[in-house]
Amino acid sequence: MRTAYKVRVYPTTEQAAVLNRTFGCVRLVWNKTPAWRHRRYHHDGTKTSYAQTDRYLTELKRDPEFAFLFDVSSVPLQQTLRHQYTAFVNFFAGRARYPRFKSRHGKQTATYTRSAFRWKAGQLFLAKMDAPLAFVWSWPDIDLATLDPATVTVSRDPDGRWYASLAVETADDPEQAPLTGSTVGVDLGVKDFAVLSIGEKIANPRPLERKAGNLARYQRRMARKQRGSNNRKKAKAKVARAHTKVRDARADFLHKTSARLVRDHDLIVIEDLAVKNMIRNRCLARVISDCGWGEFRRQLQYKTARAGRHLIVIDRWYPSSKTCSACGHLLAELSLSTRTWQCPSCGTRHDRDVNAAKNILAAGRAVSACGADVRRQGSSLPQSAVKQETSSVRVGIPLP
Repeated sequence: MRTAYKVRVYPTTEQAAVLNRTFGCVRLVWNKTPAWRHRRYHHDGTKTSYAQTDRYLTELKRDPEFAFLFDVSSVPLQQTLRHQYTAFVNFFAGRARYPRFKSRHGKQTATYTRSAFRWKAGQLFLAKMDAPLAFVWSWPDIDLATLDPATVTVSRDPDGRWYASLAVETADDPEQAPLTGSTVGVDLGVKDFAVLSIGEKIANPRPLERKAGNLARYQRRMARKQRGSNNRKKAKAKVARAHTKVRDARADFLHKTSARLVRDHDLIVIEDLAVKNMIRNRCLARVISDCGWGEFRRQLQYKTARAGRHLIVIDRWYPSSKTCSACGHLLAELSLSTRTWQCPSCGTRHDRDVNAAKNILAAGRAVSACGADVRRQGSSLPQSAVKQETSSVRVGIPLP
C-alpha cells in the first residue's frame, strides 16, 4: 500500500532557481512529445511507444538548441514521459480526455525517483542541490528518520507556494478503526451539502460564493493592468491567492466531513452522481462545482478503505426521493421544487432529502446483504444531464 505525505516546502533562492529550470524543462518535454506523436500518426500513420518517446528525448537533448536540458536532472524528464504515456493509455481506454499542453502560468510539477534524491536522517536532498530542501512536517506521531520515500513530487502553485509529496510504500495493512455499529445513508445536494439518514443536515459552506466578490474585484484590477508589466504579475498573484483560499476552505470542509462520517459509521451509502454531466447545466454548473461531490466521494473511498469501513455506491437512477421509506410506495412524479410530500398509501409525511437518505441506506444494505445491485427500472435511458429519477405506474399526490 502506498501513502503520500504532502508537506509545505521553503526552498532557498538557489534551490528555487534549480527547481524553476527543472519545471521549464519538464514542461518543454511534455509539450514537444505529444506534438511529435501527433505528426507521426497523421503523416506516417504510425503509433508511438514509450521506448520511441525515450529515444526522441535523447535526440532532443543532442540538438544544440535544447542543450540546456543537460543542466537539470534527467529523472524528472523521464518521469514526464512515463506520466504522459499513462495519460495516452487512459485516453485510448476511454478513461480520460486527450492530454493537454502544459502552461507556464499553471501549476508546475517535477517528480524525482530514488536515483535523483537522497533521504538522510529526515532530510531531503534533491539532484543538482547541495543543501537539504527545508520543509514543515505536520505528523508528529510519525518519525521522519523511519520514512523511506519511493518518489518525491515537488510542485509550485500559481500563488507561489511550494509543496513536496512524499510517496511511501507501506508493507503492513493500516490499523482498523473500532466498530461503532452505526450505518448511514448520505444524500448529497446543493442547498444542504449532505443530508443523513439519521435526519442530520450538513450545511453547504459555498466557499466560492462567499469569495466571489473579492475574486471579481481582483480580476477587474488585473484586467486593467498592462500585459507583461510587473503590476499585472502582482495583480495576477492576488487572484491566484484568492482562488487558493477558496480551494483550501473547500478541502478543509470536505476532509472534516468525510473524516467524521468514516469515524462514526461502519457502513456509508451514497449515490453514484454523474457530476461531469450535471455541470453541463450552465445554471447550476458553478454551484455544483463549488460543492466538490467528486472529491468528497474520492475521500470517502480511500478513508473507508484505510479505516476498514465499507462504502457502497448505489445506482444514480434509483428513485430515492420518490419512494416512501415507510411503506415503499413509489410516486409517479415529484418535481424538484417539492421539498416535502405525504405518502398517499400510509400517510407518512416526508422531508424530501431525509427520505432519500433513508432509501439510499436501505438500498445499500440490500447490496451489502445479498450482493445484489440497484439498477434503474425500464428500458430507456433518460437524456437530461441533470439528476433524474425514473417514473412508475403507481400514482401518488405530492404535497407542497
